[in-house]
Amino acid sequence: MEHLYEKALESAEYIKTHTKKRPKIAVVLGSGLGKLTADFTDTEELSYKDIPNFPVSTVAGHKGALLAGKLGDTEVYAMEGRFHFYEGYSMKEVCYPFYVFKLLDVEKVVLTNACGGINREFAPGTLMLITDFINMMGTNPLIGPNDERFGPRFPDMTEPYSLELRNLAKQTADELGIAYKEGVYMGFMGPCYETAAEIRAFAGMGADAVGMSTVPETMVCNYMGMKVLAVSCITNMATGIQTVKHSHARVLEIANQAGDTLCRWLGAVIQRME
Repeated sequence: MEHLYEKALESAEYIKTHTKKRPKIAVVLGSGLGKLTADFTDTEELSYKDIPNFPVSTVAGHKGALLAGKLGDTEVYAMEGRFHFYEGYSMKEVCYPFYVFKLLDVEKVVLTNACGGINREFAPGTLMLITDFINMMGTNPLIGPNDERFGPRFPDMTEPYSLELRNLAKQTADELGIAYKEGVYMGFMGPCYETAAEIRAFAGMGADAVGMSTVPETMVCNYMGMKVLAVSCITNMATGIQTVKHSHARVLEIANQAGDTLCRWLGAVIQRME
């Protein structure tokens, strides 16, 4: 994407002009996980199609709107729908909103996704706090000319998911009595589901879950110095582990069922973020 900084600045100025809030926290709501915004108050909504240079969601379960609202006293941006590499977008387009968030002075990003479980201790409906990632998407969103106004040429990925935010999430879950697992998320290109042979290989590489998002966004946020917290909703067991064929409708069904718990958890975490 040419002139990325200038385009992101145009998007950011539009958002500032059309919303009164100035959140320091942004959350991305994955497939079927949009219930968190039901708890928002004083909500302002912008359709992606109205924001200059913004891509548009094309996947079922992704509304395609940016919300600025309040959870308690905490102002939050919420992306109701994300963009995926398999939709045909470039990696820069997939991660475009996060460049905009950086120019809006966002400091913390909460990512959610619906994904497949590889760890056999998991079951559909499990919430997994992501501790690390493996990139199997075949590319990297930071490839190409680097603009130092966003971040360094060679960004560190020692702690892609903030230990501070993970500890806050765990403490909050324990206080609320919410069950969760921890694990490594593998980013897969998609859009087809993985084969059984691929899942066996991924398990050997140390992946606990696999999905088609989150990894590019994590890289870009770390590159720009934003802290990241990410939670997966295991909506199905991966190919070769579950005996039935996959369907996106089933993914949305399980995500909706687990969404209430996930949103109660993350809503409390966000309100405790400093």
